Amino acid sequence: MRPATGYITVTLLLLAWLSVRPLLHGETPLGSVENPVRIMLTPSTDAQAIIRDGEVLAAYITQRTGLHVKVAVPNFYITVVEAFGTNRADMAIMNTFSYLLAHKKYGANAVMRVARRYGELSYRGEFIVHAESGITSIDQLQGKTIAYVDPSSTSGYIYPKDMLRKRGITPREEMFANGHNQVVTKVYTRDVDAGAVFFSRPDTVTGEQLDARTKIKTEHPDVFEKVKVLGLTEEIPNDPVVARKGLDQAIVARICDALLSFQRTAEGKNALMTIASVEGFQRTSDAAYDDVRKLVASYGVDVEKQLRKAKK
Repeated sequence: MRPATGYITVTLLLLAWLSVRPLLHGETPLGSVENPVRIMLTPSTDAQAIIRDGEVLAAYITQRTGLHVKVAVPNFYITVVEAFGTNRADMAIMNTFSYLLAHKKYGANAVMRVARRYGELSYRGEFIVHAESGITSIDQLQGKTIAYVDPSSTSGYIYPKDMLRKRGITPREEMFANGHNQVVTKVYTRDVDAGAVFFSRPDTVTGEQLDARTKIKTEHPDVFEKVKVLGLTEEIPNDPVVARKGLDQAIVARICDALLSFQRTAEGKNALMTIASVEGFQRTSDAAYDDVRKLVASYGVDVEKQLRKAKK
């Protein structure tokens, strides 16, 4: 019995010490080795590559600011959101839809937004139709069948849907194809009259087309001849870099400065393209996402429900 009694005594003393220690020494400061700044990156199918280059980013921030940083790539968008509610994330690069929920539920705030190819700070959705459909204008979508991506897609549903609403256009039938490539395929095979997907302007040097049609180019090499762009939506703000509510603004400022510096380095350009397919960042605020927020609310989209359904 004595060894067991001794074990219990040692265990109790250890638990007591662990409880009292923080009171004696104070909380470990954020940015220290023991308590690094935690940055989450957007979920991706190539998580290992993102983690690899995310560590390059973390090392640069540490070298530039003296703040120790730890990066993580969760499997699901909703995980990034909930991390702000459980203090498992201090900052994150996240998609716009996830940000709306993180801001609403946990007070997280956009501090920067990503700049994509050619420094673009916004993107658009596009309507596409089959080249032999005879449809030449948005107004001709009246009474037609339309495929959207899913209810959580800004470029593949929310903005295109609003574009039709403003023109008073009522389709005969609407459906969700659950993916940009699926929408393009439905238009290519003429299962629907039109589809809504993301737009990306052609490469300014090579002229290569870079919009959603590229997703089925391998399978259907003639997709750019068979499927044409009918019209573009209004501008949609790019994905934000987000800070949790209550995060020391001095830390936020130091990390934002480091990100702006990182994008100017050769290793930074390469890493950012892997991490988020972006060229860099620009400062922003929550107000930049007001229009998206209003549109999502106007269509009654349950943001949390859609994020919990999404795999990535």
